[in-house]
Amino acid sequence: MARRLPPLNAMRAFEAAARHLSFTRAAAELNVTQAAVSHQIKSLEDHLGMPVFRRLNRALMLTDAGQSLFPAVNEALDVMTAAVERLHRHDRSGVLTVTTMDSFAATWLVPRLGRFRTAHPEIDLHISTSDASVDFDRVDVDLAVRYGHGEWPDLSVERLMTEELFPVCAPGLLDAGPPLKTPADLKNHTLLHDDMRVDWRMWLMAVGETEVDAERGPGYQHSNLVIQAAEQGDGVALARSVLVERALAAGRLIRPFDFALQTNYAYYVVCPHANLDRPKARAFREWLLREAELSESGIELISRTAP
Repeated sequence: MARRLPPLNAMRAFEAAARHLSFTRAAAELNVTQAAVSHQIKSLEDHLGMPVFRRLNRALMLTDAGQSLFPAVNEALDVMTAAVERLHRHDRSGVLTVTTMDSFAATWLVPRLGRFRTAHPEIDLHISTSDASVDFDRVDVDLAVRYGHGEWPDLSVERLMTEELFPVCAPGLLDAGPPLKTPADLKNHTLLHDDMRVDWRMWLMAVGETEVDAERGPGYQHSNLVIQAAEQGDGVALARSVLVERALAAGRLIRPFDFALQTNYAYYVVCPHANLDRPKARAFREWLLREAELSESGIELISRTAP
């Protein structure tokens, strides 16, 4: 059965006027005119079919109906106000769920999260990893970091970082293994691949090297595993610049060649447009963009991110 309730504005005007026993003070509290309060009270009385105020010369009194109604309306507005405030607090604090690729989380995002927690201790991040695009209508995710061309229809999409590809290896590999002075020397080394094996072929084509077999060598599903294998001295990896900056800065990996291949892909912050108005999601997005700017500019010090 449908509830036949008076308009909410009329109830708010009644509650304020009954509390102050004054249309003037109620109008000031609600930031409306006295005439507007009077209009809302009349609307309520018309809906009820009875007066709620007795208007005297210089005073305002509640009728029996008004006295009966006031405690219930006051309590109901308090309950609604508390519920709305709880929602706002939840949107400013609590759990924020972010999904991204496993490799990006392990090598770039997680090492920086201490700075986010320091800046926003009220927000509890939940990081979920998946290479699949997220369906925001079907899963409980607030924001995603994705890798691609930036084409996610009907969503807010903002470029985070571009990247480039170049070979890397452990310093010890050069000390103990065959020389690695030119790209042609790669034929004497193990090539390490992520799941985009075509990248090695593209890099070798770009430097004009045709004698190296770009297909040989072990493969790993995630780029962070390729980086780990390279750090162990298992071979030469074609690294993604965003994912190896810390390893390079710490000296765990080195670049044997200067040439870097620019890619057509980039990292993007992706979320529903409505989420940009939510304080938690907005705070994390803005933090991500600042961190990405530091990362791309090269001015971030490894000491700031070391555990």
